[in-house]
Amino acid sequence: MKKLVIFDLDGTLLNTIEDLGQAANYALERNGYATHSMASYPYFVGNGVRRLMTRVLPEDARDDETVDRVLGNFIEYYDEHCTDYTKPYNGMPELLQDLSDMGVSIAVASNKYQKAVSKIIPHFFPDINFVAIEGHREGVNVKPDPSVVFSILANARMAKADCLYVGDSGVDMETARRACIDSVGVTWGFRSKKELVEYHADVIVNNPVDILDVVENGIRIS
Repeated sequence: MKKLVIFDLDGTLLNTIEDLGQAANYALERNGYATHSMASYPYFVGNGVRRLMTRVLPEDARDDETVDRVLGNFIEYYDEHCTDYTKPYNGMPELLQDLSDMGVSIAVASNKYQKAVSKIIPHFFPDINFVAIEGHREGVNVKPDPSVVFSILANARMAKADCLYVGDSGVDMETARRACIDSVGVTWGFRSKKELVEYHADVIVNNPVDILDVVENGIRIS
């Protein structure tokens, strides 16, 4: 049985895409650039907000100065509006409570900047005792660099074999691979099942409750 489950945030625990898209479009509009449809944003996100700003800008406007300016406007808006439209995926609050009741430790590893992660997680999951809520910090590489996972493992004093990493994207599966821990890809998030397969998810699930079986029985190769 796994003793620690590390969850990605965006597209795994919470559907955050509307708030991310609204904040990005606000920043683009403030700086005179064309905005994007909400349907475009699942393909822009996944590598942190700076990369998000780079991707939504026109190719000829991706210099550091412009990205910094637009990113500042994004954060200005997102800090105030990051819970406007965001909501947990169906079954996720129940899964976290079941894991907690089983004595399984729960952590979050996100590429979203730390201030936002620290606000969003307690807002939506106030009754869950997370052993770590880790977002991106200056000087620390974003996922798929496994540094955030190693930090959580050290703080939780857990062995890699006792840990499960859950996410919705190729970035998440690559993070787990580089950290040498078992991975679960979820199909309800921002990326496709095809991407999860291509990035070698150990298990792919379609419903949060299915994660309980993986936690209890481990990765079974058929």
